Amino acid sequence: MEEAAASALRFKSNYAVSRKIEPFYKGGRVQVNRDGKFMFCPCGNKLNIIEVETGALQSLQQILVTGSRALLLKQWNWRENQCVRTWKAVHVAPVAAMAFDSTSTLLATGGCDSTIKIWDMIKQYCTHNLKGSSGVVHLVEFHPDISCLQLFSSSMDYKIRIWDLNTSKCVAVLDGHFSAVTSLVFADGNTLLSSGRDKICIVWDLKTRENKHTVPVYESVEAAVLLPEKGDFSQLGVKKQGLHFVTAGSKGILKVWEVATAACVYSQPMPFELKEEASECSVTQCMLVPERNEIVTVSVEHNIIFYDAQTLQLKKQLAGYNDEVLDVKFLGPADSHIVVATNSPQLKVFELATSHCQILYGHTETILALDVFRKGLMFVSCAKDKSIRVWRMNKDGRVICVAQGLGHAHGVGAVACSRLKERFIVTSSQDCTIKIWNIPEHLTSKAKAALISCPETLHAKVTERGHNKDINSVTVSPNDKLIATGSQDRLAKLWSCSDCSLLGVFTGHKRGIWCVQFSPVDQVLATSSADGTLKLWGIRDFSCLKTFEGHDASVLKIIFVSRGTQLLSSGSDGLLKLWTIKTNECVKTLDGHENKIWGLHSNKQDDMVVTGSTDSCITLWKDVTEIEEKEAQAKEEEQIIKEQELSNLLHEKRYLKALGLAISLDRPHTVLMVIKDILKETDGRKKLEENIVRLRKDQKEAVLAFLVTWNTNSRNCHEAQAVVETLLKHEAPETLLQYSGIKPAVESLLPYTERHFQRLSRLLQATMFIDFMWQNMRLGDTARQEDVTL
Repeated sequence: MEEAAASALRFKSNYAVSRKIEPFYKGGRVQVNRDGKFMFCPCGNKLNIIEVETGALQSLQQILVTGSRALLLKQWNWRENQCVRTWKAVHVAPVAAMAFDSTSTLLATGGCDSTIKIWDMIKQYCTHNLKGSSGVVHLVEFHPDISCLQLFSSSMDYKIRIWDLNTSKCVAVLDGHFSAVTSLVFADGNTLLSSGRDKICIVWDLKTRENKHTVPVYESVEAAVLLPEKGDFSQLGVKKQGLHFVTAGSKGILKVWEVATAACVYSQPMPFELKEEASECSVTQCMLVPERNEIVTVSVEHNIIFYDAQTLQLKKQLAGYNDEVLDVKFLGPADSHIVVATNSPQLKVFELATSHCQILYGHTETILALDVFRKGLMFVSCAKDKSIRVWRMNKDGRVICVAQGLGHAHGVGAVACSRLKERFIVTSSQDCTIKIWNIPEHLTSKAKAALISCPETLHAKVTERGHNKDINSVTVSPNDKLIATGSQDRLAKLWSCSDCSLLGVFTGHKRGIWCVQFSPVDQVLATSSADGTLKLWGIRDFSCLKTFEGHDASVLKIIFVSRGTQLLSSGSDGLLKLWTIKTNECVKTLDGHENKIWGLHSNKQDDMVVTGSTDSCITLWKDVTEIEEKEAQAKEEEQIIKEQELSNLLHEKRYLKALGLAISLDRPHTVLMVIKDILKETDGRKKLEENIVRLRKDQKEAVLAFLVTWNTNSRNCHEAQAVVETLLKHEAPETLLQYSGIKPAVESLLPYTERHFQRLSRLLQATMFIDFMWQNMRLGDTARQEDVTL
């Protein structure tokens, strides 16, 4: 029992980053490889490679071929993360479009300088320089038939040009669009589909080079995709044989069109909450991935969505960019998800195993804070739009809004949920008031909540003016009887949950309070402030029990960990600090972000922490205390075994193995003792030479580093000089120069060696003088003995 209690109350000593969710796409053209397993997304000056199934990310700094504003083209072996070749693009302005032919041997680049270059990727030279376009060439496509050497392009004059690569001339101009052409798709060798921002799609006959059909689509089209002839698309309204295509554009939904009748045969249903936000969901790119039987779209908000090609049902969504993260919480009964509030009116729910992201619409302004009920199925959000919303996660992981509340006069900046049961919510606002909202019982029932078609309206049960300035934080005690608030007025206050009556005031911080938290085990309140300190308060007498100093900036969030025995705090300098309450000691400082950490939350098992920062990164931290302790214990056991083995080797006079083991243990003193033992043997110098010569190069380098220290002490200089002599005698100068650290070693050896030589010279002189005196004394004694004899 005592051991179990000790392990349960084990203090944490360290966290390590287990995963990062960071921006991987900030705009530009997304590409998917042929088997559909990897996706290539530009992100600033990097190119990120995303594994579609898991969302795992790796980066190419600066395929594949990439074009940059530095007017360079780079060819990459992306699986090896290696740049194979770099060459000048020849364009005098940045490359705007790029396309390979069907054999991947020819590359076409369209530039902002109104020219098109064709590159032979095998022979590595420019084969064509096509001039005649008007303005930026933003679209290039090769004819799918290799024998038909033709290139299609479009530029800012809204015309489609056909280039004959045999003659390097423009042989035809297809004129039909009145705005930018956004995509060119080949149905077969004789049919071309073009889409444009002029809200029409045109089917061209490439034999006659005339317009066969014009299909009005009633929205600005960013991309069109032809449905394959083979496959069952009956769920998309495809009833007859013939050409059908999918469009994606400004309305943010996919539509299926029949070319023969120019009719829309299927349109994705738009959720009710998106109807007023279509502009924020508009699609910028759409592509078919035949290997996965999926259609991939890219939204203007940098979200990448995967749909089943036969049903257009959403299969997966990845969020390419998160903006500033203002709050983050674990979600789900097993903490399998996280919910994130970013600098936008939408919430993002990430499934940690797959990186699938669900985007929740409802708020109309930036969401400021979140809190999750104890079971992890329901959570609450509050926003600048003066509202709160209650959300519930279904068994399949889908999240829906079940209730909303209005009542605050200004933006709602903090929210807290009841701890024991899903009974009530407490909110605080910039209007300096606190409100308590009751949750109807039917919302907490799984069966009844599933039947809710639209969010219910909540009404505040109690409203109380709490502070004189903005209230930054609110929290509920573990027994649901108390509420604590922290404000910019430098005060924290304690309130009764039943009637919101004031019970006491905590005074002591020198600047505004950012966060308040109740201890899960003691009658203690923790506060953090812009003055860089954390304080613990007794909630009976409202006295300050402890003050923790160590942050150099505002402390934005705090949580209790290790069953209330430790605190974890986050600052505006991007640092996390782990504190032990009993000793007032900062155990560890963790550097994982580059900017303010607004989001900090621990999971139910208390072995994971998630943080969210204004650097757009979400970091998952794992408690590695036990792992590090086991590693340290294993290392200590290994050290003991090796020391015993070393003792046995010395006893058996197996000096070579003893030297090697002592060097591997990084024990300079032990190595010195081994060398002294060798020198004590008969023919010690000879045996030392034999053993030193048989060492490996890295072992000799280690001994060289050790003897520099030995040589500084007159007691050990003889052993050091003996090893130096052996190395100089048996190693060529060229070999010695290859040793790592040889230069500083020689520079350190010289002055002490000279000093030892001078000392020995003085000693030799002294011994010679003593010998001379002794000899003279003996001669005098002999002469006196002779006189006595005579």
